[in-house]
Amino acid sequence: MKKPSALSLWVVLNLILLVLTDQVLVSNAVNCSPSELQPCLPALNSSAPPSSFCCSKLRQQKPCLCGYLKNPNLKKYVNSPGARRVAAACKVAIPSC
Repeated sequence: MKKPSALSLWVVLNLILLVLTDQVLVSNAVNCSPSELQPCLPALNSSAPPSSFCCSKLRQQKPCLCGYLKNPNLKKYVNSPGARRVAAACKVAIPSC
């Protein structure tokens, strides 16, 4: 049986790395769903500080905020004083889209 060359091994290893990297990127994709921000409702509706879980969810949803701002049904919530206060407390900048 013929021994594989160093070049063919290098190609195979790079293909494996490419597939693994691609799968990691897909698994890190954000699921843009306003319902993911439900843990922030208590802080939005009162003067209570946001929980760490709320801040975590807000950071996860940050790439989605422009989409929420462009949605007429969601814009008023994202631009509300309560949402801005929670975002500031979580150190998440609300983008200007």
